[in-house]
Amino acid sequence: MKSINLFENWEFDDKGPHADPLYVDRNGRAILFTLKPGQTIREHNAPSSPFYVVILSGRGIFTGGDGIEQTVDPNTLLVFEPSEPHMVHAVQELVFIGFLHGAPGAPITPPALPKTDEVLR
Repeated sequence: MKSINLFENWEFDDKGPHADPLYVDRNGRAILFTLKPGQTIREHNAPSSPFYVVILSGRGIFTGGDGIEQTVDPNTLLVFEPSEPHMVHAVQELVFIGFLHGAPGAPITPPALPKTDEVLR
C-alpha cells in the first residue's frame, strides 16, 4: 500500500496553475492541482477517461459540458464524463485532486507478492 499526504508540500506558481502528479501508472493517475486567486485552467477534456475532482481547499468556479458555472468549496466531488469539456477559475487559493483512468505509456507497477513463509505467519 502507498500513502500520500494530500495536505503537504503544496506548490503555487505565480505564472499559472500548477499540476503535481502524485501517482501515475498504467491504471490511472492522481494529480494535485494548485491555483492562486484569479488563475484559470482553460477549457479542455479527457477524451478517454472520466475525470473525478475532489476539492481540498479554497474556492473555485468549475464549468462543465453544460456551460453552467458552479462555485465549489472543500469536500466537494465533481464528476466529468469522458470527453466532457471543463474549465476552472480560482476565486481563492484553490487546491484540488483529479483522478483519471489509465495513463497511456506509463509502466505497469504490479503489487509485490509476499514470500510464502510471510503468508503463513
